[in-house]
Amino acid sequence: MRHWLKPYFAIPLATRILIWMVIGVGVGMLIGEKAEAIKFLGDVFIKLLLMAAIPLVFFNLLAGLTAMGDVHTFGKIGVKVLGFYLITTTMAMSLGIAVMSWLKAGVGMTLTEEVPENIGVMPKLGELFMEMIPQNIFRSFAEGNLIQIVIFAVILGIVTLMMPMEKKDQIEKAYQMLAELMRKMVDLIMYLAPICLGALAAYTAGTYGSKVIGPLAKFIGGIYLAQLLMVVFYLLLLQGIGKTSASWFLNQTTPLYATTVATCSSLASLVVALDIAGKRLKLPESIYTFTLPLGAQFNKDGTSIMLTGILIFSAQAAGIHFETLELIQIVLVGLVLSEGSSGIPGGGLVIAMIFAQAFHLPLEIVAIVGGIYRLIDMGNTTVNCMGDLVGTILVSRMEGKWSFSKQ
Repeated sequence: MRHWLKPYFAIPLATRILIWMVIGVGVGMLIGEKAEAIKFLGDVFIKLLLMAAIPLVFFNLLAGLTAMGDVHTFGKIGVKVLGFYLITTTMAMSLGIAVMSWLKAGVGMTLTEEVPENIGVMPKLGELFMEMIPQNIFRSFAEGNLIQIVIFAVILGIVTLMMPMEKKDQIEKAYQMLAELMRKMVDLIMYLAPICLGALAAYTAGTYGSKVIGPLAKFIGGIYLAQLLMVVFYLLLLQGIGKTSASWFLNQTTPLYATTVATCSSLASLVVALDIAGKRLKLPESIYTFTLPLGAQFNKDGTSIMLTGILIFSAQAAGIHFETLELIQIVLVGLVLSEGSSGIPGGGLVIAMIFAQAFHLPLEIVAIVGGIYRLIDMGNTTVNCMGDLVGTILVSRMEGKWSFSKQ
């Protein structure tokens, strides 16, 4: 049996994933909604990735932080990567506004859909920060609250850096071993990736294939156009500041995009992103184990495009025109709200409703988009995760700890 499977496993993982996803799309288009019968294979894969995600992030983050050597280095890296996230998220929101304003996809839309009740309220900035601080870290682990786990790991990592050298070295070795253990678990889970992601592709094609045409086609096209422009912006940053080949980067990170498209989960995809950063991009562990988990919570460029896109789409449907100062306010509010999406499938839809409500827009459009949200979320998650890796490369380059090489 092993002899028969050897040629199959000799094929690169990215190629195997692509083959099975193409097969999945074909099967889904052929059998339609019956493809839901095999969706459970993809759901099992997502649950396994989420099972590994939290301990992997926690121990990788601790291993990376303690490998920095001192608190000063940690502070420099933190400021740089957060600055990158702020700039790119602002750019993403501006692209969402510009593309949807140009397309005018919402003009002529008929608002007839029912809107869900109790959609939530606009969070205050103070409440947003308070929610980041864990009161019971065991509860944070149980609920999978990534940002609270990251905050706890950062504090624990800083405390470790401040300990006497002999104790610090022992603790650092323990973190490294536990991180390696979790990476081995991910390697095992990834053996299932091609078939399971193919099953999810079949489900998506079978369920949503017929919905990409009609009145929402222009909206979907607009969101994807803005997200494509964001990808071009990333690649220009890589070439210009990172001195890195864009084609090489895309080739090395292909398995990540297969995962983001199939799972629509930034948290599940984080497991794959960490693996790619270490094994394929050869980025410094002390940096990517910190920046990628941080980005999974704070860097939501794809989601930001979707938020402003829906907002402008809703305004056009309602015949409302925003002035320049109002558009600036939209970007500022969006920066806060984008941090509230949870990193799991569908997390951005409720945030989109709160966003529309904050500007007194009709919520019918958001409800309509909910019917095809998975199609939008595939792009959201892909852009979110790509941005995290681009930011990590740029920070690594600026810190003088990495330079482009095809070797």
